[in-house]
Amino acid sequence: MADRTAITTTEAPAPAHTFSQGVRRGPFVQVSGQGPVDPATSEYLHPGDVAAQTIRTLQNVEAILTAGGATFDDVMMLRVYLTKREDFPIMNEAYGEFVSARVTTGVLPARTTVFTGLPREEMLVEIDALAVTA
Repeated sequence: MADRTAITTTEAPAPAHTFSQGVRRGPFVQVSGQGPVDPATSEYLHPGDVAAQTIRTLQNVEAILTAGGATFDDVMMLRVYLTKREDFPIMNEAYGEFVSARVTTGVLPARTTVFTGLPREEMLVEIDALAVTA
């Protein structure tokens, strides 16, 4: 069985709690839930702007995928957590533009969207990812 290794990168925010940014085991790359945080300052960005928060969050996911040796073409599943149902169309448009521009195979990842409370009040969106590289 392949060893499990933590994925770390300064291109995404450091975890605020007791978890890894991502974990790789064999061909599997799991990215922990990311939010709209600036990796350099650890500040939450774009208060009240779900489109901008979605883009920043996906940039953080992408940085961890890259550090783990994966791309959006390897992503099997993205899970999106939103705080407000009315933000869905705005998030969906920003998400669609970002992900579609990075998928070269034409096969978009599967996705689940859940409406829930998030750890920080300023977070409107959180996204995690599962990729398989082989």
